[in-house]
Amino acid sequence: MDLFQILYPIEWVVANIMVLVHQGLDFLGMDPESGLTWALSIVGLTVVVRIALIPLFVRQINSQRAMQLIAPELRAVQDKYKGKKDQASREAMTKETMELYSKHKTNPFASCLPLLLQTPIFFALFRVLNSGFRTDENGHNIGLLSGELRQQAQDARLFGAPLHETFVGTDVTSVRVIAAVLIVAMVATQFFAQRQLTMKNMPQSALEGPMAQQQKMLMYALPFIFVISGPNFPIGVLIYWTVSNLWSMGQQFYVIKRNPTPGSEAERALLAKRAERNAAKGLAPDGRTLEEVRLEEEAAQLAIEEEKRERQRNQPKSKKRNKGSRPAGPPQASNDSTPPGIEED
Repeated sequence: MDLFQILYPIEWVVANIMVLVHQGLDFLGMDPESGLTWALSIVGLTVVVRIALIPLFVRQINSQRAMQLIAPELRAVQDKYKGKKDQASREAMTKETMELYSKHKTNPFASCLPLLLQTPIFFALFRVLNSGFRTDENGHNIGLLSGELRQQAQDARLFGAPLHETFVGTDVTSVRVIAAVLIVAMVATQFFAQRQLTMKNMPQSALEGPMAQQQKMLMYALPFIFVISGPNFPIGVLIYWTVSNLWSMGQQFYVIKRNPTPGSEAERALLAKRAERNAAKGLAPDGRTLEEVRLEEEAAQLAIEEEKRERQRNQPKSKKRNKGSRPAGPPQASNDSTPPGIEED
């Protein structure tokens, strides 16, 4: 069984979603033969896929946050076994690292799940655009994507560019311009999505060390990979990937704004905004009323004064302060001059 046979079920799902979105746009009054309608069908496919991946996206955010926060502990484990290359030390370092992942309920692979799960969809869409949109109407159907719809999609143009064309596969200026714009948009959205997640939502302590350096390398490496591979992608695939990146940026912005990592720039911005909003309402920075703050401060002051009085009451008194007591000293001699042992008559 080759790769194409394995991908066919995913191709079938991708083609059906695109056709259903296309039929919905047709029902709303859009021209079914327009390239814009088919482009929006790909956008609809992207939205459906990303909605299905929301649970994994939340897990990705939490995993990346946890990985950055435990970076100092991971660095401590690495420093502990630095320079030790024997088998026992390597096994011990691996064991302690895995225990650290288990303790914080994270692992370095969870942050890659949404990207990995989108890869088969990416290749399936690539296949649909290349085989489905290029085949004449006598070819085989892919789910609801009939021969008539394939021919319609093949003839459709987005600003004069067919959705199945690539930058390197044509000399048509309109195709190359549209493809170049989409490649730039795809690379830029990929970079800013990664930067927003790593730089804005992490405390300063997590932005140092080997783990942070790996994240920075990934932030620059992925866009570079797309710069190299992007010219080989059909315009429809470029639309899918750009919209997917924009969706990621929106999701990240929402999650970071609502639940930023403690100590991060995003949390400082959130606390400052809350304090400003509360000040406009006549409230304390934490949302309490000024009367509540005053009463709590008075209660705290009374508690401090009561504690001082209690310590003073329990303080031991000096004997010199006791009135009527004589100072300690040797016993005074008696006025009786009778020698001891002789009784007086």
